[in-house]
Amino acid sequence: MAGSDDALDGVMEPDAVLTIAGSDSSGGAGIQADLKSFMSLGVYGASVVTAVTAQNTAGVQGVHLVPAEMVGAQIDAVLSDLSVKAVKIGMVGSPENAAVIAARLSSFDVETIVLDTPLISGTGSPLGNDRVRRALVDELLPIATVVTPNLAEAGMLLSQPMATSAGEMVAQAKALRQLDAKAVLVKGGHLHETSGSQPERAVDVLDSGGEVIFLDAEWVDVPHTHGTGCALSSAIAAFMAQGEPLEAAVQQAKTWLTTMLKGSSHMQIGTGPGPVNIVPYTKT
Repeated sequence: MAGSDDALDGVMEPDAVLTIAGSDSSGGAGIQADLKSFMSLGVYGASVVTAVTAQNTAGVQGVHLVPAEMVGAQIDAVLSDLSVKAVKIGMVGSPENAAVIAARLSSFDVETIVLDTPLISGTGSPLGNDRVRRALVDELLPIATVVTPNLAEAGMLLSQPMATSAGEMVAQAKALRQLDAKAVLVKGGHLHETSGSQPERAVDVLDSGGEVIFLDAEWVDVPHTHGTGCALSSAIAAFMAQGEPLEAAVQQAKTWLTTMLKGSSHMQIGTGPGPVNIVPYTKT
């Protein structure tokens, strides 16, 4: 585990990463997936819960939002005590929560913020309404180091149809940057659903203000993909907390996720699409 070794008596302070997200009662996505990802990659995970969901692999049966005051109190408690190197934001739940998160992270001058944008679950359940969408764009996009929408989320954030080609992914990444996002990673894992063809590679588009970069990894045909978006954004935050620049962190996170997906083929959790099998990982 990386970390600072300047503490007294040689005690190492581990790199800490904070997730601000909703809780998944089935353990496959949200806070639970984030903390598993942090542990897999050797960083210390802290959490701020924005919503409690009644959820399993078949769908989301209920959502209870945590009041904005409590979300803010959790952030204050963590950031006033722990040396947090990066923050991952997932489900915010409400515009009020988005505003509190933006204000608190700005006041603590957090350097690295990875913004995931789960407005709809992998099973099709809504995780946010249009007011939440607008709050993400207005409050959180401008403070994020990188925003990581999948195809459906990128379209929703822009009020556009979902991209059906790599060219449309590039256009939507650029459009999101024009909304004050510093860097955008549009994830193409669902491209086969809109293009009608099975890809040989899983291709994402990264636009960080310079040259647009295509990042690819082996396509893993496995049904157990619950929590993949949460896991990938958490892995990006973990690698950046350990000093990796954005492009390298994204590529390493994709490599890590490919490994986790390959290990998920033999595991069945629940009756629907099971979660990614997140296990300890050694970077090659």
